[in-house]
Amino acid sequence: MLWGRTGWRIPPEEMRTMVSGKRTRTARMLAVATALAIAGTALAGCAPADGRETVRFTFSKREAIDFMTKVVDDYNASQDKVRVEIDTSGVDVVSASFVRGNPPDLMLANYNFEVARFVQRCALTDLSDTEAAGRIRKDLKPLLDQYGVCPGKTTVLPYSVMAASVIYNKEIFAKYGIEVPKTWDELIAACDTLKAAGVSPFYATLKDNWTIGQGWYDYAVGGEVPVVDFFKRMNAEGTNVGPSSETSFSKDFAKPVEQMTQLIKNYTQPNAASQAYVDGNLAFAQGKGAMYLQGPWAFGEIAKTSPDLQLGSFPLPMTDDPKDLKVRVNMDLAAMIPTGSHHQKAARDFLAYLYQPEVIEAYNASQLGFAPTTDAKMPTDPRIEGMIPYYTDGAVYQGASVLVPKTIPVFNYVQAIALGGDVKSTLSTMDADWARAAFLAPKLPSDTKGSAK
Repeated sequence: MLWGRTGWRIPPEEMRTMVSGKRTRTARMLAVATALAIAGTALAGCAPADGRETVRFTFSKREAIDFMTKVVDDYNASQDKVRVEIDTSGVDVVSASFVRGNPPDLMLANYNFEVARFVQRCALTDLSDTEAAGRIRKDLKPLLDQYGVCPGKTTVLPYSVMAASVIYNKEIFAKYGIEVPKTWDELIAACDTLKAAGVSPFYATLKDNWTIGQGWYDYAVGGEVPVVDFFKRMNAEGTNVGPSSETSFSKDFAKPVEQMTQLIKNYTQPNAASQAYVDGNLAFAQGKGAMYLQGPWAFGEIAKTSPDLQLGSFPLPMTDDPKDLKVRVNMDLAAMIPTGSHHQKAARDFLAYLYQPEVIEAYNASQLGFAPTTDAKMPTDPRIEGMIPYYTDGAVYQGASVLVPKTIPVFNYVQAIALGGDVKSTLSTMDADWARAAFLAPKLPSDTKGSAK
């Protein structure tokens, strides 16, 4: 390059070379684009070869991919109008597809705040007129609405409800003459009996913070606090949550969290702080604890070591009134059809197939889940039968740990408490985090005044 009156300039011979290079690159790009266009036209002309309409179906539960793939294959073989293609690439890819304007045609996904963003932004179609929607239990709607709504529309249908509670070793209970406790006092009495016999009442895995959050914390809070009502009030408080607000973590959660620490301090095994989830599954399978605060997903892991171990489940009693007993649930799978889908009618046809009783009930039985339909048969697995009366009666709650913004590290906080941290100061920190999240939250079509979502 040379320096001229107007600054650096490119010599003519270099300019000719650059122009020539640009022309060559442009020609190459045009050639590639033309080739791709021809190939795309050819593919479009022959795909699908059988003339079926293609529905892209995303499915997010890794443990059930084989089962759902078989469902898709059976559906494809049952008719000749629609071909469903299953995509198991995960929620991150799905989120990106919404941004690109190319969402899936049908989604079955774990229902949480990440997925609920599509509901809050009204990016999903209204399914209220489907036959499936008419069969969904009405008492599940408040649980769905905790994550947000698209006003005036039913854009999400639950497909699988996972219930979780205390897992207990029936053989140990029988050996020491212990009945399933239904009150706090009965629970403490059972723990004292086991401890006196040299048995760890609870096997805890405090090394993994999520096991404290979804187990100890959620069971303790849900067994004493009306979770749906609490978070409605927290949303209404919004940025006002703090020492002077009528509702707060500090005021409403202090008692159950203190009870949680009492159980951990007095009735868990000595090495609880160093044990992770995998350690707990093995130890519990070996009979090293009488109770285990995990969900049904742990049954399969326990069975790898002790396939014949007699296990059951019951809700953690936190008060002295058996009427307060409830089990923790989460919407393990929910069905959605995006507004951006170009194959909504075909997607609805597959949706109807998924909700046929023989399909939805078989799926839930395979995963130890509960079908959300009014006409569904209850599970028959003895390991979860103790939760059936509570699910049937609607005595359920969603875990408090999953109903807060992701910016609040609730698992870290409850782990700190479980390891000896101060309950009052930690809950006060959560109050401050909630108020901050409410202040920073973007306004969405489904927002109400003061919502922290």
